[in-house]
Amino acid sequence: MTKQAIIERTLKAINLLPEDKAEEISNFADFIFKQYEDSQITEGIQTLVSTDKAYDFLEEDEDLYTLSDIKEKYNG
Repeated sequence: MTKQAIIERTLKAINLLPEDKAEEISNFADFIFKQYEDSQITEGIQTLVSTDKAYDFLEEDEDLYTLSDIKEKYNG
Protein backbone atom coordinates (compact mmCIF):
# COMPACT_ATOMS: atom_id res chain seq x y z
CA MET A 1 0.00 0.00 0.00
CA THR A 2 1.37 3.40 -0.92
CA LYS A 3 1.73 6.26 1.53
CA GLN A 4 -1.00 8.20 -0.27
CA ALA A 5 -3.40 5.23 -0.01
CA ILE A 6 -2.69 4.94 3.72
CA ILE A 7 -3.37 8.66 4.19
CA GLU A 8 -6.65 8.47 2.28
CA ARG A 9 -7.80 5.39 4.22
CA THR A 10 -6.93 7.06 7.52
CA LEU A 11 -8.72 10.30 6.57
CA LYS A 12 -11.88 8.34 5.71
CA ALA A 13 -11.76 6.63 9.09
CA ILE A 14 -11.15 9.91 10.92
CA ASN A 15 -14.07 11.57 9.15
CA LEU A 16 -16.38 8.82 10.45
CA LEU A 17 -15.32 9.30 14.08
CA PRO A 18 -16.66 11.78 16.62
CA GLU A 19 -14.55 14.88 17.27
CA ASP A 20 -12.99 13.63 20.53
CA LYS A 21 -11.80 10.40 18.89
CA ALA A 22 -10.42 12.31 15.90
CA GLU A 23 -8.50 14.50 18.34
CA GLU A 24 -7.03 11.37 19.97
CA ILE A 25 -5.77 10.24 16.58
CA SER A 26 -4.28 13.68 15.98
CA ASN A 27 -2.52 13.56 19.34
CA PHE A 28 -1.21 10.08 18.59
CA ALA A 29 0.09 11.24 15.20
CA ASP A 30 1.86 14.14 16.93
CA PHE A 31 3.40 11.69 19.40
CA ILE A 32 4.61 9.37 16.63
CA PHE A 33 6.05 12.31 14.68
CA LYS A 34 7.88 13.57 17.78
CA GLN A 35 9.41 10.11 18.31
CA TYR A 36 10.49 10.01 14.66
CA GLU A 37 11.95 13.51 14.89
CA ASP A 38 13.86 12.63 18.07
CA SER A 39 15.30 9.48 16.48
CA GLN A 40 16.41 11.47 13.43
CA ILE A 41 18.15 14.01 15.67
CA THR A 42 19.81 11.23 17.69
CA GLU A 43 21.04 9.50 14.53
CA GLY A 44 22.37 12.81 13.22
CA ILE A 45 24.26 13.46 16.45
CA GLN A 46 25.69 9.93 16.43
CA THR A 47 26.85 10.36 12.85
CA LEU A 48 28.38 13.73 13.65
CA VAL A 49 30.24 12.39 16.68
CA SER A 50 31.49 9.28 14.89
CA THR A 51 32.92 11.29 11.99
CA ASP A 52 34.23 14.20 14.05
CA LYS A 53 37.99 14.46 14.45
CA ALA A 54 37.96 16.65 17.59
CA TYR A 55 38.74 13.78 19.95
CA ASP A 56 41.23 11.90 17.79
CA PHE A 57 44.04 13.10 20.05
CA LEU A 58 42.71 10.76 22.75
CA GLU A 59 43.50 7.74 20.61
CA GLU A 60 47.03 8.95 19.92
CA ASP A 61 48.13 9.42 23.54
CA GLU A 62 51.58 8.16 24.29
CA ASP A 63 51.98 5.53 26.98
CA LEU A 64 52.97 7.20 30.24
CA TYR A 65 53.81 3.98 32.03
CA THR A 66 55.50 0.75 31.07
CA LEU A 67 55.15 -2.74 32.43
CA SER A 68 58.29 -2.24 34.52
CA ASP A 69 56.60 0.67 36.33
CA ILE A 70 53.94 -1.59 37.81
CA LYS A 71 56.13 -4.58 38.74
CA GLU A 72 56.97 -4.90 42.40
CA LYS A 73 60.65 -5.03 43.23
CA TYR A 74 61.93 -7.14 46.12
CA ASN A 75 65.25 -6.83 47.85
CA GLY A 76 65.63 -10.42 48.37
